[in-house]
Amino acid sequence: MTTGGVGRLLELGLGGKVALVAGSGPGLGRSCALGLAEAGAIVACVDLDGTRAAALVAEIASRGGRAAGFESDLRRTSDAEMVVSEVSKEFGRLDVVVDVIGEIRYGRAVDLSDDDWEYSLDAVLRQFFNLGRAAGRYLVAQGLGGSLVSISSVSGLAGAPFHAPYGAAKAGLMSLTRSLAIEFAPAGIRVNNVAPGAVATPRVVDRLGGRSPDGLPLRSRAPLGRMGEPDEIAKVVVFLSSELASYVSGQTIVVDGGATAEFALGAMDPDLIPDNSTLEQPR
Repeated sequence: MTTGGVGRLLELGLGGKVALVAGSGPGLGRSCALGLAEAGAIVACVDLDGTRAAALVAEIASRGGRAAGFESDLRRTSDAEMVVSEVSKEFGRLDVVVDVIGEIRYGRAVDLSDDDWEYSLDAVLRQFFNLGRAAGRYLVAQGLGGSLVSISSVSGLAGAPFHAPYGAAKAGLMSLTRSLAIEFAPAGIRVNNVAPGAVATPRVVDRLGGRSPDGLPLRSRAPLGRMGEPDEIAKVVVFLSSELASYVSGQTIVVDGGATAEFALGAMDPDLIPDNSTLEQPR
């Protein structure tokens, strides 16, 4: 029993809501879908690979949640429109859209091809524009408000050497977030973005040769001294999708262990901090 309305303050308000999660791979997409399901949402798992979507649906069901899988290539406008229509028909409504898709190609800018550039923009920016546009149309017509959340990267906040197209696309995603937030605001639809730093997804862990012997997260240059975990990003996504963020829109929330907060030249070595008493003070 609660008194004084305190209990309502932390209610997520996601019970029975329908959340479309685009990108159902084993990393951030999986964590976001599971987090939303745990919060009570019905989850539509959308992926380019129908097998991956089906596997995530089965995992959600095994945990007592409700979900359905959909195969779609959101780089195509027709696919984005179709999957929004299919999800809304399957569940009778749509309330939350989370986009986790974002592929990366590495290389020096002078060596990257036109295809590398177009691939990055298609896989990051075009597909979210397609999905956001299709979902926005539906949510406006539905008249119940809603929430769109995309995943960018700190690569879009600073220079992204050796993956410049990806960084440019992620920066564009942040700008698109602000534009859509303003356009959709009259309909009560919030649009936000999460910019992770280094996250220990299965793909990244494999690329870096596994975790440390003691099983702790991989070390990182972030002030917190480690990489983030997929679930730590998912918690922020669930927050932005929920009623807890009812007055948050047009924002990019950085979740990077403090990496982008650090002084550009690096943190000062504590052993080299001067004694103020020995310094000449201005008069």
